[in-house]
Amino acid sequence: MNTNKTILITGGAGFIGSHVVRLFVNSYPDYLIVNLDKLTYAGNLANLTDIEKAPNYVFEKGDISDANYIQTLFKKYNFDGVIHLAAESHVDRSIVAPMEFVVTNVIGTVNLLNAAKDAWKGSNYEGKLFYHVSTDEVYGSLHDDSFFLETTSYDPQSPYSASKASSDHFVRAYSNTYKLPVVLTNCSNNYGPNQFPEKLLPLFINNIQNNKALPVYGKGENIRDWLFVIDHARAIDIVFHKGKRGETYNIGGHNEWTNIDLIRLLCKQMDQKLGRAEGTSEKLISYVTDRAGHDFRYAIDATKIKDELGWVPSVTFEQGLSLTIDWYLANKKWMEEITSGAYESYYEAQYIKR
Repeated sequence: MNTNKTILITGGAGFIGSHVVRLFVNSYPDYLIVNLDKLTYAGNLANLTDIEKAPNYVFEKGDISDANYIQTLFKKYNFDGVIHLAAESHVDRSIVAPMEFVVTNVIGTVNLLNAAKDAWKGSNYEGKLFYHVSTDEVYGSLHDDSFFLETTSYDPQSPYSASKASSDHFVRAYSNTYKLPVVLTNCSNNYGPNQFPEKLLPLFINNIQNNKALPVYGKGENIRDWLFVIDHARAIDIVFHKGKRGETYNIGGHNEWTNIDLIRLLCKQMDQKLGRAEGTSEKLISYVTDRAGHDFRYAIDATKIKDELGWVPSVTFEQGLSLTIDWYLANKKWMEEITSGAYESYYEAQYIKR
């Protein structure tokens, strides 16, 4: 097919990636969107059944840590742009198995950078872009009323955030050393449909439905800024098309919540939607030992992306949470297949027995 651009989206079968793939496939029929995913436990093609037969969509199963494969893929498709989301992303797992995060998040990113550099240098990078999606966790932890800015010094506190910080530095180094055209974004905690249930909200939604305990780290006082995943996908679209090369943009939801207040709100909405007496789900809350290296507060100042590119969140957290719960309640089969034992077996085999 004739296309104006061919875009590689890595990690496109995952949580955030699937929403980005869907948005680009539906919004840009003249783009060819190539979704590259390794399909580990968190990658699920069921997230994309609605667009899997679209004429401008292709899926490739592969591993970004395989340098030869990535070079071959670039030669096959002659990409004009890369939106790089593929990553190991769960802090708890990074504490148990840090090397897997180094291999995927650092080496995988450098493999993509090398492939882009080699493939694009002949065109002097004209019309090319490498977009690296990162996290606010690279900035470390806040203990006052300040906010993370694009200029905030990096201070990663977990193996996960250290691996993402390293990949960010490599992206900037390739921009500086090889003049590779890049943009970076650092986002706050994402939530919404299709999120793998190792994360707080889908895990607790599922536990509440099944009357299971809701384990809260420490006293639940840690603070996070929550970003609705569909709003994040919109921001990625805007940054990809309008962002200034070489710049970083912070993407935040303007939704700061302590973990315990968030969980209580979730319990209240779940009781309403399930027709249970108010307070029923709160009884499932249990407090557990805090995890190692647990950052106290993340909060993003998203003024730059608002002022320069016009992006703002479309929903409040209360609205987004309600939409998220509705999706999980309407897609119980999706959750049942995810939690059928496949993930538990994978986790036990890969991490617990080490």
